[in-house]
Amino acid sequence: MIEVTIDKKLQTAEGSMKLDIRLRIEKGQLITLYGASGAGKTSILRIIAGLLSVDSGQIVVDGTYWLDYNKKINFSPQQRNIGYVFQDYALFPNMTVRENLEFALEKGQDKSVIRELISIVALDKLKDRKPSTLSGGQQQRVALARALVRKPKILLLDEPLSALDIKMRSKLQDYILKVHREYELTTILVSHDIGEIIKMSDKVYCLDEGKISREGDSVSIFTDNQLSGKFQFTGEVINIQSEDVVYIITVLIGNNVVRVIAQESEISSLAIGDKVVVASKAFNPVLIKI
Repeated sequence: MIEVTIDKKLQTAEGSMKLDIRLRIEKGQLITLYGASGAGKTSILRIIAGLLSVDSGQIVVDGTYWLDYNKKINFSPQQRNIGYVFQDYALFPNMTVRENLEFALEKGQDKSVIRELISIVALDKLKDRKPSTLSGGQQQRVALARALVRKPKILLLDEPLSALDIKMRSKLQDYILKVHREYELTTILVSHDIGEIIKMSDKVYCLDEGKISREGDSVSIFTDNQLSGKFQFTGEVINIQSEDVVYIITVLIGNNVVRVIAQESEISSLAIGDKVVVASKAFNPVLIKI
């Protein structure tokens, strides 16, 4: 269990904002912080990691106080047993993949974890190469593996896949889910990608100007009703075409295009460019605007 209670005055592009956050995260969950730029998502990660101070508050992890402002308890980042993956990879350019991972080892730590992680994120053929020779997706896999070298309690992911194309982003999502489960991590993700959030998250916290405005499972957060059925995909409306008494809605889902039949009442609020969930209801495909 992670309990986060923090207050922090932040300076944003639009002036000062008070970060006022209360989180309770169950062990083993993957939760997402979602909201507009400047809502305070990255600041929450930095506070949990010990990289940003607070005006008041507590962070309690499995009964241990990492932070208690009133009692002057404040664990250093090295004491907090977290893994942090940034957007920009932050790899050492003069080191090979293996050396980047070995640099993260604690003194006296068994090096077998390096072989294990290289295998899990499929870096076996790349382990002797330097970052400049790797693609963005490959570099991000190295950054993910490096964050896990010390087997952290908590994995923090700050929009780690935002710079990647759709195909590579999907592959990296699978790698993250794999290590999240195999290492029994508690993971906190910052993301703007609704498809990514629905695919990966156990719970979503929506932030608005430094406060949590909504929380719940991803489907209930991004749609107006609970959906049944065996499939749910998110995509973007790229065409709306009238065909006699129905409409054909063309949706781009990843690299695939699907067409869904809809009634006029169902498309009255839809426009090209809208994000939608394509799901099933009573065995029929339906569109729900996000």
